[in-house]
Amino acid sequence: MRRRLSILLCVAMVACSVPVAAPSAGTSSASATLTASPTPAATATASAAPTATPDCAATAFAHLTLDQRIGQLFLLGLANDQLGSEETAAIRTRHFGSVWFVEKSSAGVDAIRRVSDAVQALATDDTTGSVRFFVAANQEGGIIQSLSGPGFATIPSALDQSTIDPGDLHAQARAWGEALLRAGVNLNFAPVLDVVPPGTDSQNEPIGVLRRGYGHDPATVSAHGIQFFLGMDDAGVSTTAKHFPGLGRVKGNTDFTASVVDTDTTTTDPSLGPFRDAIARSVPFVMVALATYERIDPLRLAVFSPAVMLTLLRGSLGFKGVVVSDDLGATAAVAKIPPADRAINFLTSGGDLIISKTVAPAVAMADAIRARASADATFKSRVDDAALRILRAKFDRGLLPCGVR
Repeated sequence: MRRRLSILLCVAMVACSVPVAAPSAGTSSASATLTASPTPAATATASAAPTATPDCAATAFAHLTLDQRIGQLFLLGLANDQLGSEETAAIRTRHFGSVWFVEKSSAGVDAIRRVSDAVQALATDDTTGSVRFFVAANQEGGIIQSLSGPGFATIPSALDQSTIDPGDLHAQARAWGEALLRAGVNLNFAPVLDVVPPGTDSQNEPIGVLRRGYGHDPATVSAHGIQFFLGMDDAGVSTTAKHFPGLGRVKGNTDFTASVVDTDTTTTDPSLGPFRDAIARSVPFVMVALATYERIDPLRLAVFSPAVMLTLLRGSLGFKGVVVSDDLGATAAVAKIPPADRAINFLTSGGDLIISKTVAPAVAMADAIRARASADATFKSRVDDAALRILRAKFDRGLLPCGVR
């Protein structure tokens, strides 16, 4: 166990899962009107796209080229937590619109801010249409606190946070968020809303072993996880509820294991309660897991499943925000799936924002999206739909040229 923990500790995790058959391509329609487009195997009620009104996000969207819209669909990792020449070139040539700190750093607020500012300086008309970047980090607490050092408080693990009065946790999360914002980080890959059943922590590598869960029942996880997200929101930091539809009952960690399966979770499972509650409080992002859920869609990873992302998340739970993948660049769960297929299948199944820890697969995915969108008007509509959702999330943080705060 100690050796396994040491392996896990050296990785700043986004999440976890297993390569399986991908869904067939195809999606919606109507890019010019900026309306929602249903995707394969989905009903109109499941698409739940943003309202098509003349607003700042629509104005910014209309200004972007197709390549720039595709770039908005990516959250690119910063190797060694620096803006290197490879990342800079990818942003300039593929127009990637968001980045994230991938390592565990003790450099402190000022050092991280210098990198964040260098990233934001690339938000020119030629690169991103002057749309600024989401700059993200894994700042859950405990083992999964990517950023520390001068200016950052030590954040307790989510399991320890669950012992704090929810009102006090809200205030503390706001302070933790204010430190992130001072560092130029405006998106946090947290909170974890997975429910690990009582007495099974040691069997659950992605969450329980690492003390990443807010408790062992849906009510406790909701009460504390939601106050964490609301406190971050008060500080001006967007959050990502993860890992939908839950990693609390799996054994393996999808960062390192390519065969992670949940045999229990259903579409009406009580463990979905924290996600339902977070959606009701308008959490802006939901991250989808890289596991397979046998009782929801036994043929596909959740991140490639219309049943998970459209029918359940968009339809049953009514989520209207941004659906973000877990890392599709460097995890074991997708290693045997070509990058082009990862990107196309995620988008056609209802996803919006692609996380890639490394540059090479991100470039391959962007090129595949470009080729498909150029040849397939229906797929291009899906790209437009996803880009508009992301721009609306950016508007909420003052990242659009027409909505700078």
